[in-house]
Amino acid sequence: MLKWFSFFVVLWLPFSGIGQVKDLPPYHYDDKDLTSISDSIFHITLPEISVYPQAQDMSRKQFRQYTTLELRVKKVYPIAKLAAKKIEEYNKVYLSFKSERERKAYVKNIEKELFAEYEPEIRSMTVSQGRILIKLIDRETGKSSFEIIKEFKGGFNAFLWQSVARIFGHNLKSEYDPANEDSMIEYIIWQIDQGLI
Repeated sequence: MLKWFSFFVVLWLPFSGIGQVKDLPPYHYDDKDLTSISDSIFHITLPEISVYPQAQDMSRKQFRQYTTLELRVKKVYPIAKLAAKKIEEYNKVYLSFKSERERKAYVKNIEKELFAEYEPEIRSMTVSQGRILIKLIDRETGKSSFEIIKEFKGGFNAFLWQSVARIFGHNLKSEYDPANEDSMIEYIIWQIDQGLI
């Protein structure tokens, strides 16, 4: 009997509607009203969180590969950042010249300067470090190395440099792909920027 009574009360209560008043006219919100309404629930947009494999989740081989990649990125990342900064500076001056002759002379001077300062460091790089540097230059500047050379030296010179790069196993047209192919490099860079490594 108690079971049937409970069942009846549970079914009957929602339909009673004692607390509902139906006499009030419907209210329509204006744009002004919406800005003044304060919500009691906080709304926070959280940044995207990327999940990467931890050292304990990697096999020995994967951990060795990751450690090697980390060392390579640590070496070339500062060079890529410096390159992006210098390209931005050079581009401003380059575009300020009116004649093509002035621009060519300026590019020649830059080349001499850069070769004198950075040639030993670049020559000591391994092929793998060179590949990563090319990708990181694309990441930092938004342009591939091929496009940068083409912009400053012209299409023919860009083609020549690309041909030389291909001989040594590089591709100056390589683009940085942080979501897929270069996700581990992106993770290492994030750690560097956060001061974790």
